[in-house]
Amino acid sequence: MDEVRVGRTAPGLAIALLSGLSFGLAGPFAASLLATGWSPLAVALGRLAGAAVLLAVPLVVVLVRWWRPRAGALRAVLVYGLVALAGAQVCYFSAVGHLSVGVALLIEYTAPVLLLGWTWARTRARPRPATLVGAAAAIGGLVLVLDVGRGAAVDVVGVAWGLGAAVCLAAYFRLSAGAGGGDGAAGPPALVLTAGGALVGSAVVVLVGVVGLLPLTATTTPIVLGAWTVPWWVGVVLVATLSTALAYLTGIAAVGRLGSRLASFVGLSEVLFAVLGAWWLVAQRPTATQVAGGVLVVAAIALIRWAEPPEATA
Repeated sequence: MDEVRVGRTAPGLAIALLSGLSFGLAGPFAASLLATGWSPLAVALGRLAGAAVLLAVPLVVVLVRWWRPRAGALRAVLVYGLVALAGAQVCYFSAVGHLSVGVALLIEYTAPVLLLGWTWARTRARPRPATLVGAAAAIGGLVLVLDVGRGAAVDVVGVAWGLGAAVCLAAYFRLSAGAGGGDGAAGPPALVLTAGGALVGSAVVVLVGVVGLLPLTATTTPIVLGAWTVPWWVGVVLVATLSTALAYLTGIAAVGRLGSRLASFVGLSEVLFAVLGAWWLVAQRPTATQVAGGVLVVAAIALIRWAEPPEATA
């Protein structure tokens, strides 16, 4: 039994780390496009539409050959596309337009703190002491990340977008847990959830741009990634293939192998990959105070996920 568990967990950890790397690089890729005049909505559309195109043929094969939708499957795909894909991308990329990649991502990763506060208010069940310590540490870490203690001006708009991304992140973990049997559930397969969600998300982003809720603008100016200057479409292809199609498929697969709780722990590696990627690709070097704050936030979120039962953090 132990050999079976290890045989399942080891590949799951590798898949989860690959997912963290893929997700982490989305911010640097997006920042390179934003720097040339792309709007956050346009970057989100490039990411989602590109992933939808890449996964269209495999999706058709799955739908035609063997998968038969169960009750609630369509609703899961719609919610996933609206919240976990379109909502998360627009909010996160908008935050990146105001803040550094690392700061925006750390705000997004306070999702467990927000959800625990909401659960506490809804159920009146007080969280465990370790959870409260973790929540306080996360808030303290964010103060350091934002350099509030040094009198730096806080970009309120960027923080608001980051908090919106945090809400969407919670939906991603919850819906991923139900995909393809993760955590005992029997939701849509990972491919159906990702490809179908990308189609829904693309439609939502286009609608938001057409009605004028947010600007939808793009340029053909070359982008800078590290020491290279490359055509704009390279950034779009990278963010669509590596940081969307691959990232979401491996993320859902990791949840299915490891369970939502362990996968969410390993998923914190995304923060490390994002900071290193932003440092390398778009020259966003964090200060020592921000590094300390980031470590505190990640440790705090890990403490919360360890202290609370899986259903509480989900």
